[in-house]
Amino acid sequence: MVLKVRQVGEQVLRQRARPLSAEEIRDRSTQELIESMRQTMHDAPGVGLAAPQVGYSLQLVVIEDQAEFIQKLPPEQAAERERSPVPFHVLINPKLTLLGSQGAEFFEGCLSLAGFTAVVPRAKQVRVEGLNENAEPVIIDAGGWYARILQHEIDHLQGVLYLDRMNSRSFCTQDNYARYWKDQSVAEVTSPGKLG
Repeated sequence: MVLKVRQVGEQVLRQRARPLSAEEIRDRSTQELIESMRQTMHDAPGVGLAAPQVGYSLQLVVIEDQAEFIQKLPPEQAAERERSPVPFHVLINPKLTLLGSQGAEFFEGCLSLAGFTAVVPRAKQVRVEGLNENAEPVIIDAGGWYARILQHEIDHLQGVLYLDRMNSRSFCTQDNYARYWKDQSVAEVTSPGKLG
């Protein structure tokens, strides 16, 4: 079942989500929620979805970056973003650790801020420890765009939106991004002459 994606301003998006017990994870209702979140993410379409985005204040996210999304990008953009396909997976009660000091800034969108985008600084390397849909421990070491997706989705579980981290002068509609900014590098977009 495709669920309604909550939009910025709804309280559930600004709450700290609660963790799930192993019993709750294995419960049929949680398993059904995971499948509905997968369908909702595909329908949107998106590369990640957190339970608060569909009205559940739970520490649960689904992620999948499909090859077809990446193939739509010019090869140089995919390479610059260090973006490669990520198979579907579930993360529950994730703990995020930023690795190293390297960061990257790129335009980022969110299904809960439909129609908008902004440049958001993120760490380039992360480690995430949590549980999968079977309540089994998982550890993920990720870099590039996958690391960005993980940071974005885990932020949702803390009541944080990309609005809280963005370069505010880069905030724009998706239409204006496509019209004016998509073919420029982030350095060009954020240079003082462009945005300031």
